[in-house]
Amino acid sequence: MKFDVLTLFPEMFEPLRESIIGKAIEKKLINLNLVNIRDFSKDKHKKVDDTPYGGGAGMVMRPDVIYDAYQSVKQEKAKVIYMSPQGKTLNQQMVEDLSKESHLIILCGHYEGIDQRVLDEIVDEEISIGDYVLTGGEIPAMVLIDSVSRYIEGVLKQDSIQEESFSNGLLEYPQYTRPEIFEGKIVPEILLSGHHQNIEKWRKDRSFEITKKKRPDLLENK
Repeated sequence: MKFDVLTLFPEMFEPLRESIIGKAIEKKLINLNLVNIRDFSKDKHKKVDDTPYGGGAGMVMRPDVIYDAYQSVKQEKAKVIYMSPQGKTLNQQMVEDLSKESHLIILCGHYEGIDQRVLDEIVDEEISIGDYVLTGGEIPAMVLIDSVSRYIEGVLKQDSIQEESFSNGLLEYPQYTRPEIFEGKIVPEILLSGHHQNIEKWRKDRSFEITKKKRPDLLENK
């Protein structure tokens, strides 16, 4: 999977080079390419924004600079995503669908937004990570890259993906490890029994109970 990220702040993506995603990059399971939009400015001061037509607060990112940055990584099969609070809210099904793509170009906005003309020209899909506004698209882009990367073959073990929250429409069951007794609380006896069939049933039951308590909306279509 190749990720091309169009951003004004490529240094913000350094945390992605750590932990599981970092290892996937080292193994070349993921190709993360950070494109500094400012490099495509023709202004001597590398300015990338201007005042909005019609007046109003803030500045708007110029369409020509964005378009030139996009052209530098454009490929026929690439899917272009704009991280925007106006987009569809990211969910598990979207993550799994995007993981089947071979090339994602992710556009990160800033200031009061991006000139609509270039969005209409290059963007295939707008995605939001929630109903709130951030200072820019970099953090949402990192969320998208992290969540999608986990479903790329080889990044995680298959059984880890299948048993986690949302993978089957339910939240994940509780997890326990050593010590067996902590602050007077004991690990559920069934998990110490070694009876895999009973353990599996217990986990399914707990998943259902937790989902019903915390996210009953997930059970509406079950």
